[in-house]
Amino acid sequence: MATILPLVTLPDERLHQPSEKVSLAGLQQPRIQTLIDDMIATMWKADGVGIAAVQIGKQLRLVIITDGDTPIELINPKILYRSLSKDSMEEGCLSVPGFYGPVRRPRSVYARAYNRHGKKISIKATGFIARIIQHEVDHTNGILFVDRADRVLPNE
Repeated sequence: MATILPLVTLPDERLHQPSEKVSLAGLQQPRIQTLIDDMIATMWKADGVGIAAVQIGKQLRLVIITDGDTPIELINPKILYRSLSKDSMEEGCLSVPGFYGPVRRPRSVYARAYNRHGKKISIKATGFIARIIQHEVDHTNGILFVDRADRVLPNE
């Protein structure tokens, strides 16, 4: 059974530190597989659409995203292509509770990663899913949406 983990929130400096790659040899270790399950459960409980390991205190390049129904594990994700066309949309973050702000990002991305079984996967995404991927990959690089937002506003 998965455990709901406490979220790391600002001003915790770990959120601004780049994460380390997950070794593919270590990916099948029970502790990593349990971590993935716990991250998924924590994301669902918090009504999130994505979560990075750093948000639960683990400096690993491991993120979970969702299309609303299915969690997708991205181990060592790397964005290989970002479209030149961009749009602005309000973003929030589980690690910055109570705030949101407009962030301008590329409309589409092409990313590669590994899934929880060590299989290489590629994702072409547009719209909201592309935004989620960029937001979560930013987390693995120590960047928060507040670092990219035009302005940050409190939730009403």
